[in-house]
Amino acid sequence: MTSHATGRRTVLLTAAALTTGCGASGGGGGGTDTGTPEASAPATTGGGSSEAPGGTVLARTSEIPVGGGTVFADRKVVVTQPKAGEFKAFSAVCTHQGCLVDKVADGTIDCPCHGSRYRIADGSVARGPAPRPLPAERITVSGEEITLA
Repeated sequence: MTSHATGRRTVLLTAAALTTGCGASGGGGGGTDTGTPEASAPATTGGGSSEAPGGTVLARTSEIPVGGGTVFADRKVVVTQPKAGEFKAFSAVCTHQGCLVDKVADGTIDCPCHGSRYRIADGSVARGPAPRPLPAERITVSGEEITLA
């Protein structure tokens, strides 16, 4: 599931099957956004969703900080921008016990329940107890809009 740097015009990620195999216990999920300290984009809470042909508009590209990301708790998805112009999307449901991740900070997507952390570039586990990576979600970037497919 490699995304080539094709710019902001077209980025499409393949969806992976969500196989958490565990029930929800607790529940974080705030829809907060925190990027790296040098990120200059303002924090968002996942607002601005609207229907568009082919899916739901999640955000404008300028709202996702480079080296960070935004959690859209209402859509159970997190969108990251590991490098300028490269956007990724993952399920916001932790693969440990089904809690929602609640923030993106210092290059990881963080779960508040038991401390699992996932890498923003590929959703892989950076710190357990999560047993599996976050499944990828399909998004399309067209112009300045990021759409959940």
